[in-house]
Amino acid sequence: MKEKYIVNAQIVTDSGVIHNGGVRISGSKIDAVFQGLEIPKGVDAVDAGGSYLCPGFIDLHVHGGNGSDFMDATEQDFENIALFHAEHGTTSMLATTLTSSDEELVEAINCFNRYKSRPREGAELIGLHLEGPYFSKEQKGAQDERFLKEPHPEHFQKILSLSPYIKRISAAPELDRDWSLAEYCKQKNIVLSAAHTACTTKQAQEAFERGYRLITHFYSGMNGVIRKNCYRVGGLVEAGYLIDGMKVEIIADGCHLPPELLQLIYKIKGADNVALVSDCISAAGTPPEKAVIGSRKNGNPVVVKDGVAFLPDMTAFAGSVATGDRLLQTMLNNTNAGLVDAVKMLTATPARIMGIEDRKGFIKEGADADLVIFDYKDKKVAIREVFIGGRQLKRQSAM
Repeated sequence: MKEKYIVNAQIVTDSGVIHNGGVRISGSKIDAVFQGLEIPKGVDAVDAGGSYLCPGFIDLHVHGGNGSDFMDATEQDFENIALFHAEHGTTSMLATTLTSSDEELVEAINCFNRYKSRPREGAELIGLHLEGPYFSKEQKGAQDERFLKEPHPEHFQKILSLSPYIKRISAAPELDRDWSLAEYCKQKNIVLSAAHTACTTKQAQEAFERGYRLITHFYSGMNGVIRKNCYRVGGLVEAGYLIDGMKVEIIADGCHLPPELLQLIYKIKGADNVALVSDCISAAGTPPEKAVIGSRKNGNPVVVKDGVAFLPDMTAFAGSVATGDRLLQTMLNNTNAGLVDAVKMLTATPARIMGIEDRKGFIKEGADADLVIFDYKDKKVAIREVFIGGRQLKRQSAM
């Protein structure tokens, strides 16, 4: 296999920065990581020019981008999304659905199966994330209430058996009354995440013991402390902090969560328990006038304003228009996480959540050569180059 080198880089690892570092790529894998090595003449080398080099970003919650949504269920739309986010440093993602009719959900799942049948350009779609339909009406957010359901085995077994690529599902734990969904996901090695839920802290603690080990878009679609007959009752927000092993994902677009909450989450949970996600919808990268959440055919209109999407009545957010570089920039500018931990929340931590840390999320020998060269100057993150499986992305713009 032809070898390729990236040299003269500040390598951001999960534990520190290797100055004047480089990597050797053989095929689709990282073959070696080094510091200050003189490169043989005549080899294929990319000079990072002193910029940062980190693992490719891993986004566990993406609905779309550049005018396409995964619910559009065409291979062209899937590739459009994958290429769009790759431009911004995301090299792996979970294609995320939303609450819809069974027919539309099945169509999206079947399209994913077809899409994975041959090599593609852009970010690697490492699996499907089903966001819904097993959600609380009380905390539905932008999810379509007409299609909300309780998780009965005859339904979820049929849906989850449609594809081996379903790797994550978000659901309201209090609706999983006999924990049959939790048990089934455990058997299938599907990551189970608490979302759009009215559960209490006590219910969340039991859910964690049953297998709900992640919280979807922390603070959004869930209760904090409420009063019941004068008594204060904790919600999923408190459970997220209280349960040491509970991981949380946060939409770090600078809108869904203010700086003080971003800092609080990082301070209490730490980088090993927080994954940065975009929750990006199709409106990202497009004019906002015709923005929808969901498919072009059956989606609902949203309003994009000030860098975020709202429901038309402006009562709630409806996903984001953020990309991986913006997530990193938000954490660097609004918390004291620092470069190493901010990058970790976009790379190593999501890789560990999905159990793919042997090949994704780290710059180490034997890992996939998913790499990003970027600058961080004047509080701006600028992506310079992206490598996916050792292939250098032909970027269309310097976004």
